Amino acid sequence: MRRFLDLIVKRLLRSRAGVAIVLFAIVLLIVGVARGFSGNATDRGPTVVSGGTATTAGPSVDPSYNYDGPVSSLAPPTPSTSPGGAKPEAVGYAFAAAWTDHQNVSAEAWLDRMLPHATESLAAKLSGVDPAGVPADRITGEPVVASYAESVVDVTLPVDSGTLRLTLVAPEGRWLVDSVDWERA
Repeated sequence: MRRFLDLIVKRLLRSRAGVAIVLFAIVLLIVGVARGFSGNATDRGPTVVSGGTATTAGPSVDPSYNYDGPVSSLAPPTPSTSPGGAKPEAVGYAFAAAWTDHQNVSAEAWLDRMLPHATESLAAKLSGVDPAGVPADRITGEPVVASYAESVVDVTLPVDSGTLRLTLVAPEGRWLVDSVDWERA
């Protein structure tokens, strides 16, 4: 036995391959021991014996529950409006009415109609825009509000050529349109 240990120490552990084999054996031993203490990974739970029949007790799940990800079950926040201020749907509708009224009007007059309902950032983006390029002529339905926070909402309005989507912000309780998007029908 002593000769065997000398052989292992002198020859096996002096070569890289020998060291690799020994380390591999140690890792396999550790993994085997860990699996032995952790049990079978396919266990669903403790076995319950009732009326002579053994069943596996697993987690209780409602099969009608569809979970698609981390979605909050909380109701969306209610938009906050300062006292005496217009609601986001009214501001969105007024902006959309000015936006769709673009025929036989100068760019300056068209922009001036929207300015009371637009943020400075949006006003700067719309400055110099030719109103002849507006793809809609009239609003065909009522505004729908989707709230994301107390001071951020989307207002969608059906127009004759599709859907107008406005993002409104209310940093100080006064709703203003911050972005305009149009989707073709």
